[in-house]
Amino acid sequence: MKIAEKKALKRESIIQTALQLFSKNGFHKTTIPDIASKLQMSVGNLYNYFSSKDILAQEIIKYTSEALGEKIREVNMTEATAEEKIYQIVSIYFTMAEEKPEMIEYFLRVYLSNREVFSDGCEGMVCVSGFITEIMIFFDDSVSSGELRNQDFFSAFGLFMGYLGGMVFLKGENVLPKGIEHYIDDISRNIYHALKA
Repeated sequence: MKIAEKKALKRESIIQTALQLFSKNGFHKTTIPDIASKLQMSVGNLYNYFSSKDILAQEIIKYTSEALGEKIREVNMTEATAEEKIYQIVSIYFTMAEEKPEMIEYFLRVYLSNREVFSDGCEGMVCVSGFITEIMIFFDDSVSSGELRNQDFFSAFGLFMGYLGGMVFLKGENVLPKGIEHYIDDISRNIYHALKA
């Protein structure tokens, strides 16, 4: 294995480990020594990959946004109707909340709750552009086809994410009487009916 490949794998493992710790313990309670210890590497070596905890936090939100964006890109590439695409996007989000809860937790507990960490280098939506871009493409295509009504992107996005984030929050609080996958049909239908032309 080449040195560049080894470094890329080590970088990925740092991101994965930090993602888990930040999501579980919060940004401020997790230290670089905690992350290094979990990885069985020196603090100095970790700093060779990420020069600060803030930079690492920014790289993690980019990483999670790209992972989610990639899945939505696959949906956008299909010939499915807007209603079918909404169902698929809701399924992707809820599946991620079930299988990789740390990614959604990170967004809710770290990214949204520690805006000061992301103010320098992640202004606006720069660090979540992988996800946001694909949602924009979905809305643009669906409005162009006449399936969804034309409206301000942020109004539509807020409605969409309000449903998804709200359900994931309820899941995290153990309030839902059934597994989150049970709600995919209803939530998808509600979003579609709220946005359709």
